[in-house]
Amino acid sequence: MAGPLWPRSRRGSTDEALIRSVYEEHGNALLAYATRLTGDRSAAEDIVQETLIRAWRHSEVLVNGKGSVRGWLLTVTRNIVTDRFRAKAARPKEVAGTAANPAVELDHADAVVDSMAVLGALDQLSPEHRDVLTELYYRQLSVAEAADSLGIPAGTVKSRSHYALKALREVFREDNRPSRPKPPAGLQEVVA
Repeated sequence: MAGPLWPRSRRGSTDEALIRSVYEEHGNALLAYATRLTGDRSAAEDIVQETLIRAWRHSEVLVNGKGSVRGWLLTVTRNIVTDRFRAKAARPKEVAGTAANPAVELDHADAVVDSMAVLGALDQLSPEHRDVLTELYYRQLSVAEAADSLGIPAGTVKSRSHYALKALREVFREDNRPSRPKPPAGLQEVVA
């Protein structure tokens, strides 16, 4: 149950008038400064409001005649921005998962099935063709590097890769039944 409403004290009404005049005199400068620091107008408005609340709590600083009122207000504003930045940095990053848009964990099952399909198709190729494709596409070597690795001329690597891809296309065409998966997207371009 709420207590009785007491009439405002004389100090309360003078503090309110003081804060009102501080806002009228310095509010635009505070808002511009906070907006420049945060880059966000709504956050800047919240910071100005918090600055004025602190000014109200420490109204004696505004009337004691020591230093600049605007300087004190701008310092308070900067400190609030710094506090908010540090608080945000100290917390772990928030994940935006809702019932309509849940956080998704990628499933690697498709990649495993694709790899198995390619390995099965590679098993049906001759060892020379399989070795060339392995060097060029799995180990991602250049033609010259594959030639050095296999101990054959670069022209032979090019020829074998051409005929190996042609044979691989045939394997996937023969196995293109609904129960068998298609080659993965990266190899589909090479095989097609």
